[in-house]
Amino acid sequence: MVSNLHELRPKVTDSEKITINLGYVDLGHIDLLVQEGFYSNRTDFIRTAIRNQLDRHNDAVTKSVSRHQLDLGLRHYSRQDLEAAQKAGEVLHIQVLGLASIANDVTPELARQTIGSLHVLGALHASQAVKEALRDRIR
Repeated sequence: MVSNLHELRPKVTDSEKITINLGYVDLGHIDLLVQEGFYSNRTDFIRTAIRNQLDRHNDAVTKSVSRHQLDLGLRHYSRQDLEAAQKAGEVLHIQVLGLASIANDVTPELARQTIGSLHVLGALHASQAVKEALRDRIR
């Protein structure tokens, strides 16, 4: 019975792990705020601080996204999408703020034939072979 199950859409994580270096005094301040109950843990504090800064600069970000004509959020390119572009003689210029993903069944050759440029602010999920094939087109 288990062999009849098929994953319709692969799971995509909704975040990317980063590492930052903080001074001991800053780290102590964060720990104090956590201890006093202002935040549940260090990560909660850091996420809140980042969101507050993003909110603070929201107008500038919104204008910049519009000016650069960026797709906002998650943009997935399937093999069928790229084959349709190829058939139509189109070359894609992908610009995403968020997550751009290229399906695992996309060959490096198909990617090179259909993707003219790739500019991702955030994260790019694609096979290593596709990333390598597009290396000279990624900004």
